[in-house]
This record gives sequence, structure tokens and C-alpha cells, in this order.
Amino acid sequence: MLIGVPKEIKNHEYRVGMVPASVREVVSHGHKVIVETNAGTGIGFTDEDYIAAGAEIRDSAEKVFAEAEMIVKVKEPLAEERARLREDQILFTYLHLAPDLPQTEDLIKSKAICIAYETVTSDRGSLPLLAPMSEVAGRMSIQAGAQCLEKSKEGRGMLLGGVPGVSPAKVVIIGGGVVGTNAAQMAVGMGANVVILDRSVDVLRRIDAQFNGAVETVFSSKDALESHVLSADLVIGGVLIPGAAAPKLVTADMIKQMKPGAAVVDVAIDQGGCFETSKATTHAEPTYIVDEVVHYCVANMPGAVPRTSTFALNNATLPFIISIANKGYKAALEADQHLLNGLNVHKGMVTCKSVADNLGFEYVEPADALNV
Repeated sequence: MLIGVPKEIKNHEYRVGMVPASVREVVSHGHKVIVETNAGTGIGFTDEDYIAAGAEIRDSAEKVFAEAEMIVKVKEPLAEERARLREDQILFTYLHLAPDLPQTEDLIKSKAICIAYETVTSDRGSLPLLAPMSEVAGRMSIQAGAQCLEKSKEGRGMLLGGVPGVSPAKVVIIGGGVVGTNAAQMAVGMGANVVILDRSVDVLRRIDAQFNGAVETVFSSKDALESHVLSADLVIGGVLIPGAAAPKLVTADMIKQMKPGAAVVDVAIDQGGCFETSKATTHAEPTYIVDEVVHYCVANMPGAVPRTSTFALNNATLPFIISIANKGYKAALEADQHLLNGLNVHKGMVTCKSVADNLGFEYVEPADALNV
């Protein structure tokens, strides 16, 4: 199979779909990889590094898209990239379609085979291709939040961990999944007063055991959520419903009642965000203020640490890339229900129920779509 790796063009996005080591693995299986020139420079890889791994270099994204049978990316394709997709071409990347009608419409129109990293599942019920970026984003959310609390960013002027004789900041984390657990790990390490809210008692038990009581665990009722958000200095939104738009758990009225200079970091912004006042931002302009509350809603947070993020992502995606290339996409999907769960759009059909429900499209079972 001929696999294409274009350079990412989203604002301040330096990650790359395949590192040279991944290229070498794929080429060793008898496949061909073409890489857009300078695709890996943001994380320290030159065109020569890719050539040494067995890839060929193309001088434009247009050529990569025109030649490749499968496109491997990191972020969802922007409008100009979507216009280059063609019928029967495989797209393997993060998509986050539920809150994004224009992208979904373009992918349907393209009649490409679109497999989303974020809905591929595992035997344990986890999301193995989303988890690496959730780990990075969860840890980064505390770094970002700590900066948002600085006075120069219009925050409260607080040090997250305080100092002897001065209370630390109260960090409230909504959601005890991968994002929430990693955020808690960083926040506890920095000395903050940490509260995690979740609606699963089993999750709360796991977190309590993991942190040996260093994190306060709270069942997320409406009353508890409001109480803790209003008393927080920093709120991390890490709620995920696989494939679906994130629920708006923190209302605009709650934001209005928060402490002046408090901060919120919406890690769920890729799926529309879980704060009613959230809107996607970029690394160039990461924050904005609503009712004196600092909002950090960068839609590609792990892009700020692209080298760590790229290697973590490649570790997870490489086995699936090889499977698709070796077997062909149809056989690979039919042989692996978990990979099949990643199929979001197939030749003009929406094959992810959450996306179809959120955007009002007819849903087609993935297995049925493969046989059309």
C-alpha cells in the first residue's frame, strides 16, 4: 500500500502522523511511504531522516494526497485538505466529527474511508488511540491552568501549590478518566488542593486508592458540581462521551458566579467543550475572559509538546497502520471489531452513531457499510 504523510497545517501544530521509525517499520512490511517535505521538522526530523528510513519526499501536500492510497495525519483535515480527498482513499487521523458539521459534510461528499483515532476501542473498553493524547492533555492542563492563574494572564495571582503559611489553590477536575487522572497527578505533585468529580463510584474508588486519599473524590451531582466549581480557583473539564459532543456541564451562570480571576481549562474542546462559555482557541491566542474568568480552550493542546505527543501517538497507531496496509482496509476492519469502531464515514455514509445522532445524519452500521 502507498501511504502518505502530509505536513500538519493547523495553527501551531508541529506533530506528524508518522516518525521515521514508524516509516521504517511500515516499509519493512513491503509498503511505500511518501512524506511531504519538512513534515517532521517541528519535532527535529529532517527530510534526510525520512529518506534514510525508506520514505520518499514530495514537495507539496497536493502530491501526497494525489498519490497516496492512505493518508495518515494527526489532526482533523482542514477545508483545503478535505478538498484533496478522493473516493476510496483511506484517511486515518483524529476527526472529532460530532461538533463539526462542515467537516462531516465534506468527508461525506469526498466518499473517502475515514477512520477516527478517537473512536477505536480495545478489549478493556478503553480508547487506545485517544489515551496517549489524553494523558498529555491532562498533564498539560495543570501547566496551562497554573499560568492562567498568574496576574499577567488576568488570573487571581495565585501559585498553584501555595507556600508555607499560604493556602494552595483549589483545583476541581470534572471527570475521572484518563484526562482527569493525569491532571490530578500533576496537580497533587504541585501541591494543590485537588477535588475530582465523577458519576461512577467505581472510578472514584480507583482514584481514591491510586492517590492514597491525597485527592478528594466527589460524586458528581448537580449540587456538588455547582458547589465545587463556584469555590474553585481552577477547573479542569475532562469529560468524554466517545464520539459524541461533550455535555455542557458548567453553565454560563455558574461561570458568572466563580471567583474573579479564576481559570477554566476545557480539555473536551475538541468535542465541543463541557463549559457553556467555551469556544476553541489556538496556541497563538490560547485564552480569553468571560465574566472575569480566564478560559483556556486550545483545541490541540498536545501540539504544544509535539515531540512527546508524536512519539506517544505513533506507539499506539503503528500496529493499526500496519494492519490496514497489510490486509487492506476492508479485511482489516472486518477482522478487528475495535478498529471497525473507528470507522466514522465510509463512502458517503455516516457509520458512527454518536456523530449521526449529534448532527442529524442517517446512521449506517459499519459492518453493513463495508458490504455496500
